[in-house]
Amino acid sequence: MKTTFFKKNRTDPELIALKEELQSAKGDLSLAYRKFDQAVDPELVESCIYQIKAEKARCNYLIRAIKERSPEGFALPRLEGEAVWT
Repeated sequence: MKTTFFKKNRTDPELIALKEELQSAKGDLSLAYRKFDQAVDPELVESCIYQIKAEKARCNYLIRAIKERSPEGFALPRLEGEAVWT
């Protein structure tokens, strides 16, 4: 007799929270880019650049955290374009 084990399709609550946080971070990044596009004063432009960098770092962290907790083969949605954030 052959025993087959089936993996239950359970949802990880922390993974769901991370995905929701990533969606929020994407929105915050989009807002930071819009503010940058409208900034005129050099100090505001510099402030927007720092905010964009911070939001990118937040997105990168969340993407890494989601990949660590995700089952194999899980594909993350693309963020803005094909650019790789550093």
